[in-house]
Amino acid sequence: MKNLAIAFTLSAAALAMSACSTLKGAAIGGAGGAGVAAATGKNVQKGAAVGGTAGAVVGTVAD
Repeated sequence: MKNLAIAFTLSAAALAMSACSTLKGAAIGGAGGAGVAAATGKNVQKGAAVGGTAGAVVGTVAD
């Protein structure tokens, strides 16, 4: 699970450098959600999905 969280984090970093605010928010939220889910022993895929959705909303509003 840690490998998945690390992969999401690296993907978020790559997207954050070259994407619009909505995609940045989704990537960062997805990575954060996956990381929190992995750290707490929850479902990483669901954590990434929820975090990504929330991050996209925040990115859209902030843009």
